[in-house]
Amino acid sequence: MNDNKSFLGTEPIGKLLMKLALPTVAAQLINMLYNIVDRIYIGHIPGDGALALTGVGVCMPIIMIVSAFAALVGNGGAPRATIYMGKKDTDTAEKILGNCFTAQIIISAVLTMVLLIWNRDLLLAFGASENTIDYAVAYMNIYAFGTIFVQITLGMNLFITAQGFAKTGMLSVLLGAVTNIILDPVFIFGFHMGVRGAALATILSQALSCIWVLCFLFGKKTILRLKKRYMTVKKEILLPCLALGSSVFIMQSSESVISVCFNSSLLKYGGDIAVGAMTILTSVMQFAMLPLQGLGQGAQPIISYNYGAGNKERVKGAFWLLLKCSMFYSVLFWAVVMLFPQMFVGMFTSDATLAAFTRDALKIYMAVVGLFGIQMACQITFGALGNAKASILVAVMRKFVLLIPLIYIMPAIFTADKARAVYMAEPVADTLAITFTGFLFFFQFRKVLREMNKNTDQ
Repeated sequence: MNDNKSFLGTEPIGKLLMKLALPTVAAQLINMLYNIVDRIYIGHIPGDGALALTGVGVCMPIIMIVSAFAALVGNGGAPRATIYMGKKDTDTAEKILGNCFTAQIIISAVLTMVLLIWNRDLLLAFGASENTIDYAVAYMNIYAFGTIFVQITLGMNLFITAQGFAKTGMLSVLLGAVTNIILDPVFIFGFHMGVRGAALATILSQALSCIWVLCFLFGKKTILRLKKRYMTVKKEILLPCLALGSSVFIMQSSESVISVCFNSSLLKYGGDIAVGAMTILTSVMQFAMLPLQGLGQGAQPIISYNYGAGNKERVKGAFWLLLKCSMFYSVLFWAVVMLFPQMFVGMFTSDATLAAFTRDALKIYMAVVGLFGIQMACQITFGALGNAKASILVAVMRKFVLLIPLIYIMPAIFTADKARAVYMAEPVADTLAITFTGFLFFFQFRKVLREMNKNTDQ
C-alpha cells in the first residue's frame, strides 16, 4: 500500500472507496455466513428442522448482545484512532488500540460467566417455548465458551480496516467463514450433533479468525501495533471510545430487545410458526444490512482521517459517494426481495407451511428497506466524524422511540391479522426513522463543514 500514513488523504476518493469498500463489503457478506449458515443447515435437519431453527433463532438476541459489546469498543475506538492518525499522532492512536483490547478481554470474561450461569432463564425470557427451549440451551451452552473469540475478532478487526488494511480485514473473516462452512455439515450431520455441532463449528471458526487478527496487530505490517505498555486501561483514553461506540452498541443490542418484543408478540398471536418466520426474516434482513455496513466501514477511514486532517472537500466527497452507493444497493436489494421472496425463504426451510407463511411476512417486513441506504450512510458518517450524541440519538429514535412501541400498537389497530400487524411495525418505524435521520444529518453535517472552514481560515 502506497505511503501507509498518508494515502487516506491523497488518493482519489472514488478509487480509494472502491479499494477499501470492496473488501469490507466482501467481509460483511462472508461474516453473514457465520450468522446464517448454521440456520440454513439446522433448518434442513430431517424431522425436527423447523423446531430446531426456531430454537436457534431464539438464541439470536443473546448473540446480538455479544456482538454489540464488540461494536461498543471497536466502533468507538477505531474511528478515534483513525482521526488521530489524520492528526499524525500515532502514539495516541496506539494507546486507544491497547485500551480497547484490554476492555474487550474484560467484557468477554463477564459475558461468558453470565451466559453459562443464566442462559436458560434468558432464553425463556427471550421467547423460547417448551417445544424449542432444549434446542436453544444446547446451542448456547457451547457458544458461550467462544465469547472471547467473537469479541476480539469483531472488535479488533475494525482497527485493521480503519488503518486502510481492508483486504487483511476481509481475510480475517474469510478464514473463519470457510472453516465454519466446512465444519457445520461435518458436526451437524456427520457426527449427528445437531444444534450442538453448529455451535461448536462456529466457535472453532471464530478462534481461527481471532488468532489471525492478533498475529497481524502484534506483527510488523500494521501501522498501529498492540503494545503491552498501552494495555493498562486509562479512563481518559477508553471512555471517549465507549461514548462514541455507544450508538452502535445501542443499535445492535437493542436488536435483542426488539427480538424479545417481536418473539413474545408473535408467539402470542401466531405461535411457533410466526416465531420461526421471524428467524428467517431477520436472516434476510442481514443481506441488506451487512453490505451497507461494509460500505460504511470502507468509507469510515476516509472520512475520519480527512476530518482529523481538516480536509473539508474530501470529507464531503466521501460522504456523498457513500450515500449514492448505499442507496443503489438498498433499492436493488428491495426489488429482488419483492420479486423473488421464495428464493430467500427456500434457503432456510423446506417446511411447506413455514415457507408459505414466511413469504407473505417477508414482503411486509422488508417493505421500505430500499430507503435504508440513507439511514446507514448518515449514521455511519456521524460515527466517523466522532459525533457521539447524534449517532446515539438516531439509534435510540429508530429502535426505542419508534419500533418497540409500534410492535404493540400495530396489532391493536389491525386486528384482522395480528401476527402480520406485528411485522408491519418494522416498515412503519423505518419510514419515520429515516425521515428523522435525514433532517438531523442535513443540519449537523452543514455545521461540521462550517467549523472545518473556520479552522482552515485560522
